Amino acid sequence: MEIYLIRHTTPAIEKGICYGQADIPLVATFQEEFDAIQKQLPQKIETVYSSPLQRCVHLAKEINPVIHTDDRLKELDFGDWELQAWDDIPRAESNDWMEDFVNVAPPNGESYVELQQRVLSFYQELVAKPHKSVVIVTHAGVIRALLSYLRNIQLKDSFSIQVTYGTVFKLS
Repeated sequence: MEIYLIRHTTPAIEKGICYGQADIPLVATFQEEFDAIQKQLPQKIETVYSSPLQRCVHLAKEINPVIHTDDRLKELDFGDWELQAWDDIPRAESNDWMEDFVNVAPPNGESYVELQQRVLSFYQELVAKPHKSVVIVTHAGVIRALLSYLRNIQLKDSFSIQVTYGTVFKLS
């Protein structure tokens, strides 16, 4: 099975804003970003899976109008911090999280290890299916969590994996 992991294209949100599961649109340069992604994909894609957030669904439907959404492909849930400026989040809360972002969840959110558990649940179901070629349109946190598992990298070190907007990873 060939799996193409794709991070969504550039979202239309101000820099410095905390967003994870907030459902935000894409910037106007989407078509240019899509063209670059499409060049990295094979002509025939059997199945497309996507996070249900619009920044992923839009890209997924450009790849194939028939997609399967799965909540397990959503970005990290930042809970009470969603759509707040990072600078406005109380330092006591953010410092605790930054010291152990793998195991500590933002208030009313989820930890990175919880994100990885749901992503691995999706992945284990996926690889049990008889697909030949699959595209997964998702988020940086999801991609890092999966690649850290597959590459045997500790979650705390997963940010060494560069995942810019529109990045495509091919897994065989």
